[in-house]
Amino acid sequence: MEPRRTFPPPWTVREADEAWRVEDANGFAIVWFCWGRKTASGTWPDRMTRDEARRMAANFAKLPSIVSKPQSQ
Repeated sequence: MEPRRTFPPPWTVREADEAWRVEDANGFAIVWFCWGRKTASGTWPDRMTRDEARRMAANFAKLPSIVSKPQSQ
C-alpha cells in the first residue's frame, strides 16, 4: 500500500506563465489554473480569462480552512 499523500496548509497562490499555481506549505504544486492570452487569430476558446483563473485559484486555496471547520449542529 502506498503512503497517504498530504498537502499541508496553508495553500498559497503563485502566478506562473499563463497560469495560477496553488501550492501547499512545502511548495508542492497541487493544481494549476491555466488562462489563455488573446492571439492574432483570437482567443483560446477552451481557456479561462486571467481573472477567472485567478479567482478559481484563490477559492481553491481556501479549501483547507473550509474543510477543517467543525460542522455546526
